[in-house]
Amino acid sequence: MSATVITQSGKDTMVGMGQAIAACAPDRLWSILGSCVAVALSDPRRRVSALGHVVLPKASGRSGMPAKFADTAVPHMLQLLREKGVSNQGLVAKIVGGAHMFGHSMPMEVGESNVQAIVRALETVGIRVAARDVGGSRGRRITLDCSTGGLLVEIVGSPPVTL
Repeated sequence: MSATVITQSGKDTMVGMGQAIAACAPDRLWSILGSCVAVALSDPRRRVSALGHVVLPKASGRSGMPAKFADTAVPHMLQLLREKGVSNQGLVAKIVGGAHMFGHSMPMEVGESNVQAIVRALETVGIRVAARDVGGSRGRRITLDCSTGGLLVEIVGSPPVTL
């Protein structure tokens, strides 16, 4: 389920848990993250981007929403971008999220596992992570500007940062 808001300069579309959406300028894609990790893939020259909201590191044979799992989200997002005429060449990747929302009681937090799995999935297809804002103990609100590939990261109590 996604919420769409029409604005004067484009459309703002929410990317929910387990979803991936590709869009073109002047649209923006946004999400709210805790231990989940968002992966943004942008082609600034073509002004096309995709945002995936990854919940878990591995699909382990489970079917359903391909963007829910890091190992299937990246190939799925690349397919969405290909459908918009964008190849892997020139893509810029940014990752955000992976907060330790439930304390440090577990040996490997799901957020950290998600970050590592996304980095591996991107390396597999030859895309390096250009910027990241991961970890911590607070959730984030993010907005991906398809016009520029800029990723605005907002954390309560901190100044906004654009990656």
